Amino acid sequence: MKALTRTITISLMMALPLGLFAQTAYEIAKAMDEKESPADMKSKMTMTLTNKQGKTRESTISSIAADDNRKQIIWFLSPPDDKGVAFLKIEHADKDDEMRLWLPAFKKVRRISSKKKADSFMGSDLSYEDMTSRELEEYTYELKGEKIVDGVDCYILESTPKEGITRTYKRFITYVSKADMVPILDEAYDMRDKLLKRRIMKYSKQKGYELPKEIYVENVQKEHNTRLVFKDIEVDTGVEEDLFQEKNLKRLPR
Repeated sequence: MKALTRTITISLMMALPLGLFAQTAYEIAKAMDEKESPADMKSKMTMTLTNKQGKTRESTISSIAADDNRKQIIWFLSPPDDKGVAFLKIEHADKDDEMRLWLPAFKKVRRISSKKKADSFMGSDLSYEDMTSRELEEYTYELKGEKIVDGVDCYILESTPKEGITRTYKRFITYVSKADMVPILDEAYDMRDKLLKRRIMKYSKQKGYELPKEIYVENVQKEHNTRLVFKDIEVDTGVEEDLFQEKNLKRLPR
């Protein structure tokens, strides 16, 4: 009887219009986009870079973010040669995002243009584009199936930039936790449709939010990886709007 039911179900699914699957995929993406997040988040991070020879470089970072991470300011606290380097990001819906990098050794603020979004952020496997949000309405979505990832039951969601949207990736395959509607694994494909990066996310629960605990990013083509570990997380602290200004890049947090 179960086999018969399964056969009938599959037959019905095959008979359904393709648009229904696209809508289902969109609803998954929408649920992720609308998931409740803190008004602001402060954290300390350890960022470890590892090359294909196994050589590592570790940095400590202080971060403050607000508006669903669309505003963020980051200060490097160590190693000594990076101390004081700071990054400001402000995302906009109706114009190009603002990105600025303060380089104290040169006493210069570098503005990151949209043409430079593919560049590496501080030698890591994160590009400047990776530091920004994927806007829901700029992509089309397709549900590719389901899979268990590290014991987590996931949807497999494909996201492709719409025509006219300029991105440095051709598409993404994201494994989305069914229970929590957060990405567990994300795969980014280059413009040749070759796997370029694999990102694994782990979370902790705090005040009802799913907060990042660890992010591992691997550039599979360069055999290089970056691991971000979050600690000392504080949320909903009442961060002032005027914090996210260029002048504050030069002010290391105490």
